[in-house]
Amino acid sequence: MPADAEFTDPHLAALYDPLHPDRGDLIPFLRMAEESGVRRVLDIGCGTGVFALLLAERGVSVVGVDPARASLDVARAKPGAERVRWLHGDATGLPPLRVDLATMTANVAQAIADPGAWRDTLRGAHASLRPNGHLAFGTRNPAWRAWERWNRASSLAVTEVAGAGPVESWVELTAIEGPLVSFRWTYVFRTNGEVLTSDSTLRFRERDEVEADLLATGYALDAVHDTPDRPGREMVFVARRADV
Repeated sequence: MPADAEFTDPHLAALYDPLHPDRGDLIPFLRMAEESGVRRVLDIGCGTGVFALLLAERGVSVVGVDPARASLDVARAKPGAERVRWLHGDATGLPPLRVDLATMTANVAQAIADPGAWRDTLRGAHASLRPNGHLAFGTRNPAWRAWERWNRASSLAVTEVAGAGPVESWVELTAIEGPLVSFRWTYVFRTNGEVLTSDSTLRFRERDEVEADLLATGYALDAVHDTPDRPGREMVFVARRADV
């Protein structure tokens, strides 16, 4: 599945970190890695590398994989990037790995909207884990109906971005088809008037659907956690590679 323009367009990939400075969503995953003492991590959909670099700073060996080359270029240009092994691609075409933990943070799990591609991703992560290694990922709770707040009035912001000047941005809902929710981000560069857009679709999976997919792809579910920054809005699944 191709990545969205906000990740593949070099101009938009460079905006991702400045426009998303609060990464409280990473806290549960970072805490999990620290408390379990993992030494090797696969970060699926690593994007601009924020989580991978946080782990690398703590001495963890990290492989970051992402289908968006522009996002990887941003990650590779950051201080400490040489500590991470960056791969262009997805979880279905990984080299042999044997990691303690595989992660999908932010919207990665939901962005893999096609059911077949989702199960292939779970299988790819499974193959990369050592026996009894863990997979952890977050997904928004459909009951929260987050898309009801995806409109210009609620999301409009102006951010001063180094090298680009003030950038106006907002998100608008474009379609709902069952569990699939589509939306468009608009970015206006006030310095030169350029307007760029990025269209995305996320799949809002119910808990029982996620559990069934994990069971079908060789996992045992260990826990489902709430998130400290968005209580009641997101579920964090922790599953273990179940080897017979």
